[in-house]
Amino acid sequence: MKRFLLILTVLLLILTGCNTNQNPPTEKGTITLCTATTQDNLDVIIPAFEAATGYKIEAIRGSTGEIYARIQAEAENPKCDVAWIATSYVLLDTSYFDQYVSPHDGLYDDVFKNSSGFTTQDGYNSPVIIYNTNLVDFEIKGYKDLLNPKLKGKIAMGNSASSSSAYNHLENMLLAMGVGADNYEKANSPEAWAFVENFFKNLDGKIVDSSSVTYEGVLSGEYAVGMSWDTPAQAYMAEGIDYLKVVYMEEGVIPGTGCAALIKNAPNPDGAKAFIDWISSQEGQSVLGRDCLGANPILATAELAPYKAKISDLNVIPRTTEWQAETKEGILAKYEEMYLRIFE
Repeated sequence: MKRFLLILTVLLLILTGCNTNQNPPTEKGTITLCTATTQDNLDVIIPAFEAATGYKIEAIRGSTGEIYARIQAEAENPKCDVAWIATSYVLLDTSYFDQYVSPHDGLYDDVFKNSSGFTTQDGYNSPVIIYNTNLVDFEIKGYKDLLNPKLKGKIAMGNSASSSSAYNHLENMLLAMGVGADNYEKANSPEAWAFVENFFKNLDGKIVDSSSVTYEGVLSGEYAVGMSWDTPAQAYMAEGIDYLKVVYMEEGVIPGTGCAALIKNAPNPDGAKAFIDWISSQEGQSVLGRDCLGANPILATAELAPYKAKISDLNVIPRTTEWQAETKEGILAKYEEMYLRIFE
């Protein structure tokens, strides 16, 4: 009889899927994540994190500026535990954050390590050139190819004074085509600005008024080439649109990174650290690379969807947030003078 009861108990455990190692996610509590990440990507990341760690996530979404303003406003009584936003915003004022270095930090290349102690960089997006192979009969590999007379008036580029994606391309172009011992010298070199001026002349007076016009215009055939981010381009690559090519400029790219950061005096700092550890792990980075549209992992060994580029294969131009802040005003002043000379 005892043997029969033992067998019956085992069968019941199997049939009910009982697992003594499973813990309800709520047993570890809930963390509040403040982020500008798209809802589509959160719908992938949140369940993967919860299943891996046993924590639950409540996400507060908004633009990067809105999220940063919220963190500032709640500084005396934080409601959020961890911020998942652009690295540059965290470094604007680290007094809103606590230092924490993930145990996975050693897996990363030096340029992406948490050197400040506050920012665990986990993803990037990069300026890219996109082009329609139905309209371009040669291979575009980088910026220098955009001076080809065949492309005159066929390139979609925004106004760098009002468009962040257009400004990032201007910044990238200056560093990639400039000459000098450091980024300051490159961005101010005559060679850099001579190239920029020749590029803008090849636009033939055409400046687009939004980022969406750039990639939609290339897809529709209104433009042959577009200056964009890789994020929207990946959405089309995932659909298998074979006439759209995405180019990470061979002269160099300046990826903008996102990071996970522990909010100062967070209500659940252990949960926040668990998120930081998971998103920077091989598992978390592979979820970003494999399953999230428009998100690029920084870890070189992360799994990738077939339409994404490995960051280790890119010619990355290092730059700092301090350099960006110090040079933006001067770059825009030179740009606006050139813009008026060419377009007005």
